[in-house]
Amino acid sequence: MKETHQRLYSLDALRGFDMFWIMGADAIFHSLAKVTKLPFFNVLSTQMHHPAWNGFAFYDLIFPLFLFLAGVATPYSVGRKLENGVSHQKLLLTVIKRGFILVLLGLVVNNGLVIKDLSEVRFGSVLGRIGLAYMFANIIYLYFKQMGSIIWFVAILIGYWLLLKFTSAPGFPRGDLTMEGNFASYLDRLILPGKLYLKIHDPEGLISTVPAIATGLLGIFAGKLLRNSSKEPQIKALYLGVSGIISIILALLWNIDFPLNKNLWTSSFVLCAGGISLILLSIFYYLIDVRGHKKWAFFFKVIGMNSILIYLSGIFINWRYTTDSLFHWLGQLVGDPYNIVIMAICYVMIKWFFLYFLYKKNVFLRV
Repeated sequence: MKETHQRLYSLDALRGFDMFWIMGADAIFHSLAKVTKLPFFNVLSTQMHHPAWNGFAFYDLIFPLFLFLAGVATPYSVGRKLENGVSHQKLLLTVIKRGFILVLLGLVVNNGLVIKDLSEVRFGSVLGRIGLAYMFANIIYLYFKQMGSIIWFVAILIGYWLLLKFTSAPGFPRGDLTMEGNFASYLDRLILPGKLYLKIHDPEGLISTVPAIATGLLGIFAGKLLRNSSKEPQIKALYLGVSGIISIILALLWNIDFPLNKNLWTSSFVLCAGGISLILLSIFYYLIDVRGHKKWAFFFKVIGMNSILIYLSGIFINWRYTTDSLFHWLGQLVGDPYNIVIMAICYVMIKWFFLYFLYKKNVFLRV
């Protein structure tokens, strides 16, 4: 099988699987837990919440997985253009432009299309972090060979660990990793204009965006293996899976000294989320692109092809109102208590059919 120049079906499917959870699938499991009170659904529902501070839940994976997959796509987009003779300078400008477009879109998601006093504007955002981390990871990809990129990856993780280990906010002991005392949040309070999401801390702050660059680089390493390696496809899948397991083991060991923490995007968090991302990519790639089992993944591919659009759509479309307008009758027919489960499913399916319509019309939002 040749993957060298074709688009990876598994990449779009895994991106769609990732977005599926934040376009409403989490509510399905919350409602099932509420209605059935079964331990199985209670556990799943718990996994659909972020830990208050330290720790790791499934819901913590969604953001870094998306950034990881943006990295995986780099050798297939930027790498292909390099091979076709596009200059480094032109690609650099393209990468910077994409990064800042995502930052601007993040501002729109946070603040809407309204003029606010600067003190009321939240600058940190999910899309902003993706934009900046993607941009710097791609700049490293453009100007450094594999070993140089690996050195950057290791240096970012160790450097961030040392920064937080030997510093703190004024008045707190060195190495304090509480919300109030950690040095990254303190610097954000000094540097970032406007308001922070939690007043004293922003989970998408500027300083904790630095280790997110390593998440993007890890995706680039995986993408280079899939696109450029001459190894057999099943061996590539195995390499991804084994690398993921090793990454998780390293993360758990590092967690002893530098806790898993999405809010701070700690180095152990990078390796844990990255390890799970590698394993998921290995499974999706093997099943879809190696074994050719694509039909089951079409549902997710439709989402993955327009992931940014569905993320932004809530600004312009009241999906809750649309769902209630079209399917309130169905909820009435089902009745209590399962009507909330049915309405949660309808909420997701309305979004999916909207994306399917765009997919059939070949309409995709590209940044």
